[in-house]
Amino acid sequence: MTLLLKPVEAARGLRWIVDAFRLFVRRPLAFTLLFAAFMFAALVATLVPLLGGLLQMMLLPLLTLGFMVASQSALSNGPVSPVQFIEPLRADPARRRSLLLLCLIYGVGAALILWLSDAVSNNALGRLMALASKGSATQAQIDALLNEPGVLFGGLLLAGLGTLLSAPFWHAPALVHWAGQSLGQALFSSWLAVWRSKAAFLLYMLGWFFLIVLFGVGSALLFSMLGMRQLAGLAALPAGLMFSTVFYISLLFTFNDSFGAAVATPQPPAD
Repeated sequence: MTLLLKPVEAARGLRWIVDAFRLFVRRPLAFTLLFAAFMFAALVATLVPLLGGLLQMMLLPLLTLGFMVASQSALSNGPVSPVQFIEPLRADPARRRSLLLLCLIYGVGAALILWLSDAVSNNALGRLMALASKGSATQAQIDALLNEPGVLFGGLLLAGLGTLLSAPFWHAPALVHWAGQSLGQALFSSWLAVWRSKAAFLLYMLGWFFLIVLFGVGSALLFSMLGMRQLAGLAALPAGLMFSTVFYISLLFTFNDSFGAAVATPQPPAD
């Protein structure tokens, strides 16, 4: 594809969410199954002894790129299949090496951020994540961990460093795959695109935040009025699945608005 870094107006941030929902509605079952395959691959990665957590984070750039490939295919009325997760690895050796190295750097960076944030919170963040993963945590247990000293700073550090890490990696996998950019070029181009479109990304993140809060409050009020408050938690499961799926679909629209529409056939890699 011809690389063209385009200015993105702030209002596009909300449009990315709307466009993603529209594409999801066109192929809801296919995209939901795609996300289920996404989660299965991430779960299998965690089963690897010692390196499971690191491997899971390393897979994330490749899995998100596969979701973008599938979303672009759906825009062209093409298939949506889990096979598209490995499609980028079928490219030429130079592009494949760049993608794998990008995954390694991201995984190590994310692991270091998690370790540092957990360390400054005296392991409270790690214990909180472990407790949440069990699904049987009481509110009293959660409140006790949240009240521990260092948790607030650890959480803020995690959010801040995570945001700094995500900017260069946001578009980088797609730039390697579709634009044939080298690893360094892709990371810099992604960071520059996110920075130039920061107002749009701010609205994009706020849009997701308010959408999720609105659903949570609305469903809680609805089930309370119906006298079935216990069902509110059950409704959150399919809603969370849908929101997560639509979020990954929306990544393609952030890329297309920043660099031009992705093409089905990658161009030769840069020298």
